[in-house]
Amino acid sequence: MKKRDFLRTMTYSALSTPLAWLSLPASAQQLLNSSPEVTANDDAFWQEIRGAYRLKPDYINLENGYYNILPTPLLERHIEHIREVNYQGSYYMRKFQFENKRKMAARVAELVGTTPDQLVLTRNTTESMDMIIGGYPWQPGDEAVMAEQDYGAMLDMFRQAAKRFGIKNNIVSVPNHPASDEEIVELYAKAITPKTKLLMICHMINISGQILPVRKICDMAHSKGVEVMVDGAHAIAHIPVNMTELDCDYYGASLHKWLCVPLGVGLLYVKKKHIGKIWPLLAPAEKATDDITRLNHLGTHPVHCELTVIDSIEFFRMIGAERKEARLRFLQQYWTSRVAGLPGIVLNTPTDAARSCAIANVGIKGMKPADMAVQLLEQHKIWTVAIDTAGIHGCRITPNLYTTTAELDVFIGALKKMSSAAS
Repeated sequence: MKKRDFLRTMTYSALSTPLAWLSLPASAQQLLNSSPEVTANDDAFWQEIRGAYRLKPDYINLENGYYNILPTPLLERHIEHIREVNYQGSYYMRKFQFENKRKMAARVAELVGTTPDQLVLTRNTTESMDMIIGGYPWQPGDEAVMAEQDYGAMLDMFRQAAKRFGIKNNIVSVPNHPASDEEIVELYAKAITPKTKLLMICHMINISGQILPVRKICDMAHSKGVEVMVDGAHAIAHIPVNMTELDCDYYGASLHKWLCVPLGVGLLYVKKKHIGKIWPLLAPAEKATDDITRLNHLGTHPVHCELTVIDSIEFFRMIGAERKEARLRFLQQYWTSRVAGLPGIVLNTPTDAARSCAIANVGIKGMKPADMAVQLLEQHKIWTVAIDTAGIHGCRITPNLYTTTAELDVFIGALKKMSSAAS
């Protein structure tokens, strides 16, 4: 075999070799064939999944929204990819990186219900969304609509676009406890004017965990001639995501969150008919105007992170999308149902199960979120993040598949003690 063919075989076999998954007991293997409802509250089953993670004993990690750490089998695969790229060096970078990136993007496209010619891998949600905001064909006087609860980096980009292109940003505020989908849809509808070109919404609001009715908002906006860009940073591999069903125009996400891809990989979806009008973040070589890869020139970057995408999808599918969603929702409702209504406790996330999943936000009356986060860590060894903006004042609580109900009991006890002391 020629050396070139040998290296090509090594590269492709590294992408196709099944993961050396943890050996689950027969009882746990059986539960993989059970309904999500059966496994959602089965701590013994999830204890086996927990065993696949290397966890710090210093604290209970309830801040998995920023970055979902990789289970050990995935981490080992990532390290294998690093070694392989390092072994091949420039030969891999010149010969195989682009072909393999297209393969990874195609797998992600399949996962989210779209075609490979409408999706590329970026480095994160911010890059994806900012590429659309900064590359949109704005004209002076055009308007955009967004919410104060949207992610800060995107709001910053819209502010820059206002200064650069002379557009106007109309900002709404999403209620923490909406009465219905229609209330949310109407909120955005009232902000649209004849000059509105683009509407930005979150699929799941990062600071509260509230899930927005994306398809209903898209239908409303499209009826008014307005395009919709969705921030799906927290949705992929967390709740169902299908681009065809959502019918949005643009969608950005970070795969290092719920899909457990290494840091540095995101996605950008652009509906085919819009690709040609978006200016790329970095100038690409000459390509057809409707070629999605013209929006994907990144320069030299850590390609081994992208190679782990296929492994992360395999892990996700082993768990099962519905099973994972059911477990995450169970964990959130386990603790929120036990503190809701307690004196001094403020839940900043809808209690309706359809409007949230793993993420929820809780505050304590009379206590600053920053102080609350410090107390949780220093006095109770619980790691969270403080949120104090846009009508949401509390700590964001984000469990993961490895989180146990025993750990949540510690958190519940801490909330009761802290709220009692603060009242």
